[in-house]
Amino acid sequence: MQCRAGCGACCIAPSISSAIPGMPAGKPAGIRCIHLTENHLCGIFGHPDRPQVCADFDAEPSICGSHRDEALILLTRLEAETS
Repeated sequence: MQCRAGCGACCIAPSISSAIPGMPAGKPAGIRCIHLTENHLCGIFGHPDRPQVCADFDAEPSICGSHRDEALILLTRLEAETS
């Protein structure tokens, strides 16, 4: 599955424990990453400072659903199950 441009659910729903430029303590679940643009794109995509966990994320139908709203629901549920 290709990542849907303009989704950004993976930059909001999950927590990120590693440092992110401008977010040295990482990002709590449900909080928008400061690098997520208004168009829901990663502002540091392809940059060496982008966290490895972000680079390793693979879009999958079971995680991303069929649209952005479903992705937010599925990723929020997954985050709650793993916390």
